[in-house]
Amino acid sequence: MKAVVRSIPFPENGRLLAVSDVHGNLPWLRGLLEKVGFSTDDALVLVGDLVEKGTDSLSTLRYVMELSNTHTVHVLCGNCDNLAVDFMDRNSGLGRDFFRYYLSVWRERSLIVQMAMEIGAPVSSPEDLAPLRAALRERFAPELDFLRALPTILTAPNYVFVHGGVPSYDHMEELDAWKCMKNDDFMGQGRSFPYYCVVGHWPVSLYRPDHPCCDPLIDRDRKIISIDGGCVLKDDGQLNALILPPSGETITWCSYDDLPRRRALDAQRETAHPFTIRWSDHAVEVLESGPEFSLCRHVSTGRELWLLTRYLHQHNGQTWCEDATDYRLPVSPGDLLSVVQETSRGALVKKGGATGWYLGRLEAL
Repeated sequence: MKAVVRSIPFPENGRLLAVSDVHGNLPWLRGLLEKVGFSTDDALVLVGDLVEKGTDSLSTLRYVMELSNTHTVHVLCGNCDNLAVDFMDRNSGLGRDFFRYYLSVWRERSLIVQMAMEIGAPVSSPEDLAPLRAALRERFAPELDFLRALPTILTAPNYVFVHGGVPSYDHMEELDAWKCMKNDDFMGQGRSFPYYCVVGHWPVSLYRPDHPCCDPLIDRDRKIISIDGGCVLKDDGQLNALILPPSGETITWCSYDDLPRRRALDAQRETAHPFTIRWSDHAVEVLESGPEFSLCRHVSTGRELWLLTRYLHQHNGQTWCEDATDYRLPVSPGDLLSVVQETSRGALVKKGGATGWYLGRLEAL
């Protein structure tokens, strides 16, 4: 299927805002739009993956449909948004692989399962899929039509928006739509553009070489902006709203999460040479297992570090770890920190968009 390319105007009196990878987190989307002061003068571009993996996917979809009636909202199709449409319109979604890798893994975090739950339809085996598809087509026609109509690429003066990425701006209507939606490690491909390409899909923390940070990543030389803050996917994730000017380099952003806030009482120096494990290279060997922390060796580098035991998982006999770091943030007394997790060895916190450990005392606000 070829990419669908549409052009949009820049708002005459307001701002152009870009948000990606909401993943069915309606409270965060509402909170972010309130925080950024989204109004009818502005235009909002949702850069794909509006739904899936979050417990409010169906509600989020309906909220955006309603918001589109009163505000200027442009929604792009991401690889996750495409799943429900693919299931409804093609026979490829009726087999055991689809059931096992999608419905049975995400369960109630799947848009299809949330639709099925609303009408009381069973989703307990692959044999349920064919009758389920017929029932959902009838009951959720407006929602499915909305998803079917989503474009792959949006162009605006001085900007291109696409969920995963594009090889260039030449003949984009001839590109394969799926490859534009699911384009892993886009910023690592060495591409550059004459004006900004705004993408989501790949959490920005995966690009950081030293320590996790969920703030948008702006490459001003290559004209690429990656904005997926890991919402829903990561404990320290956030939802980012990029605020774009009509031209020039004055690009700002606003971020939202609902992590509890605490005030730091003690100073802490930054780790000089931190080590971080990321999803793309996350195989570990457990050397000493504990209820809260486990000493592990990172397989590809040989580095040893203590990891939260709940971050460790097994797959096909191999242990892998969720994104983790030994980085200690630079902290001054009085700094406000967002607490990801409190442990017996200190707190995993965020300062701005950066994540790391804080071993000092925290005071409730």
